[in-house]
Amino acid sequence: MPLEDSENMRDNLHLNISVHDPSMIEHDGRYYMFHTGRGIANWVSRDMENWIRLDPVFESAPEWTQDVVPEFGNHIWAPSITFHNGTYYLYYSVSSFGRNNSAIGLVTNQTLNPDDPEFEWVDQGIVIESVPGRDMWNAIDATLSFDEDGTPWLAFGSHWMGIKLVQLEDDLKTVAITPEGNEWYTIAERHRYWKLDERDAGDSANPELDYDELYPDSILELNRQSESGAIEAPFIFKKGDYYYLFVSWDRCCRGVNSTYKVVVGRSESITGPYLSKTGQRMDYGGGSIVVKGNDEYAAVGHNSVYTFDGTDYLVAHGYDLSDEGRSKLVILEVTWDDDDWPVVELDRD
Repeated sequence: MPLEDSENMRDNLHLNISVHDPSMIEHDGRYYMFHTGRGIANWVSRDMENWIRLDPVFESAPEWTQDVVPEFGNHIWAPSITFHNGTYYLYYSVSSFGRNNSAIGLVTNQTLNPDDPEFEWVDQGIVIESVPGRDMWNAIDATLSFDEDGTPWLAFGSHWMGIKLVQLEDDLKTVAITPEGNEWYTIAERHRYWKLDERDAGDSANPELDYDELYPDSILELNRQSESGAIEAPFIFKKGDYYYLFVSWDRCCRGVNSTYKVVVGRSESITGPYLSKTGQRMDYGGGSIVVKGNDEYAAVGHNSVYTFDGTDYLVAHGYDLSDEGRSKLVILEVTWDDDDWPVVELDRD
């Protein structure tokens, strides 16, 4: 692939590449990025600045998706890539906007280089599914992490009753049955108004609901302002003695009216509790702001965090105010303050 090396990479990269929910990994001297899009969009780069688009992971939607989301159009959300024991694991989400008839799937590969003879995406099917009327959580936005003992954990969730964490078996696709049973942790949550309908994410986004008929004006305003349960996109990053839980608050996907922001908490245990800088538990609504919109971006969110060549980076999308709020790729260097909290600046330099 005709990629040119870049000798001088800026601390922060603001790129004119339209993405939502980016995930990134380094493989054989190249960076691969996956993000929400038809069949899972993906790109390759040698310097994180000049990117070439690759073919989608799925040319057509996996057959099982029709049972979860009828008439699913192969627009797959929030892929998250991990390498473990010689295999690349790519988690992805299928859903309908504003609803929790959703599922997290898994597809694997032995290599990310399309020119390698072993390159083949093999779908592993459903890992976790949420069902409206049964579950008060949403099976999207999955990310894989390992604790200090090497035990795999899957974090996921959007709106409703917050961010969940569940242990996986060593196959990384089966929910573990421990001696204590199939235990699920709530590791971050925001206040959800108790009168909300269980089919409602809390943001007036479910097209199946007649909100004017369902609620009085006071509750409608809560939904419009995303003040009820607006949390999603978990990412756990281990550094030093702490697991850092990054999540996004407020509204995505509304162009110049988006209000996304990234917050963080930390814990010495992967299962929490995760605390903000002021000691507030994230499962009780706590969180410390890491990055939010400025005079260039309406909002920034759905991040992931990585260490590449000894430098930590926060990878996210921002809603570009100069381009009608279109979502663009931002790659921001992470530094750490004297108390070991992440510091991220959205400015270009």
